[in-house]
Formats: sequence, C-alpha cells, structure tokens
Amino acid sequence: MDRKTKAPQVIEPTVSNLAQAIFTVNRHAKTAPNPKQLYTLKHEALKKMLVEGKAKKVGLHFSQNPGKSQQRSDVLVACDQYTFHIPPTKADFAELPHLGKLDDQIRNPKATLSLNQAKLLLQSYTGLKEHTSPLTNAQKSYTKPVFKKLGESY
Repeated sequence: MDRKTKAPQVIEPTVSNLAQAIFTVNRHAKTAPNPKQLYTLKHEALKKMLVEGKAKKVGLHFSQNPGKSQQRSDVLVACDQYTFHIPPTKADFAELPHLGKLDDQIRNPKATLSLNQAKLLLQSYTGLKEHTSPLTNAQKSYTKPVFKKLGESY
C-alpha cells in the first residue's frame, strides 16, 4: 500500500503572506485548548516585522478582554491589510496615541492559508520550533468517565 504524502508547500515570506499567516494563527489561537504556543508565534513574528519595518505600531486601544483588571490597553499593529493587537511596553504608552475603544466595524480580510501552512511559514521566518510538552502525571492517569444507562449497575 503505497500512499503518497503531500509535502508542505513552501510559501514565500512576503509581507502579505506573513500578515495572512499571523491572521490565521491568531484566529486559531482564540479557540485552541492551549493557545500559548500560537500566541508566542504571532507575537515573535510581529516583533520581527516591526524591527524590519514590515509592520507599524499605530496606537493603543482599550482591551476588549482586560482579564482581572478593569481597564487595559493593547498596541494596534498594522501589517499590510491586516491589524493585530499585542501587549504594550512602557515606552508605547509614552510614544503612541491612545485611540480609545476598538471599532467593531473594522475587520481584517479573509486569509487563504491553512493553519499548518501558516505555522510553517512563521516558524521558518522567526526561527521558532514547535514545542510539544510531555504529558504530566495527572494527564497520563486521567481516563474519561464511562457513562452508563439509567438502571445499570456497576
């Protein structure tokens, strides 16, 4: 049984492709069970793009999900046709204008990259490798509960 495996398509790291990849990773991170790795990939790619002049910090927005604090701001970063939010540095508060509340009417365009393509592109661009953490003892010993019908005994 000879199955052909599809090799991942190598994508050129243009500004447009990198912005689409960040958008794809960010979209999947919002619903991922463990989003830390995806958010790290997004953040590192945006940091590198800012240093290279491929992205620009626009200003500060009030965060939609401030967590435990009542009010928090995020940095709005523009990259090609896309905008993203990253955590601010102390210097950002002094250098960037505060834009107030995020406008819900502004949307990023659709991206055509798959999550695997996006991750491969951003990993090759940033030099980060995918990290899989080993299972903890609690995770190893956890078994799914067995459901039984009403009236059945153990």
